[in-house]
Amino acid sequence: MKMTRILALAATLFAATLSMAAAETFTKGVVKKIDAKAGKVTIIHEELVDLGMPAMTMVFRVAEAAMLKMLSEGQEIEFVVARVEGKLTITKLQ
Repeated sequence: MKMTRILALAATLFAATLSMAAAETFTKGVVKKIDAKAGKVTIIHEELVDLGMPAMTMVFRVAEAAMLKMLSEGQEIEFVVARVEGKLTITKLQ
């Protein structure tokens, strides 16, 4: 029983480490369009390594509406994308 608890804890820590590492990979991009009403932004971006997606132009949701106020069309940014409730969502901006 003790070994089972140790293995469960190890698996949980491993999964947390993987998710934290994935959540910290920033991707470079350029803001093409901002749709404040919809809470979305169109970005021409480099490869999304963590998601296995090639460079392209995509529409993303933002985790917080305040993020849109930090953006302007043509701006170069670095951002982190995660799947939130099945939707590609920008969770961090630089």
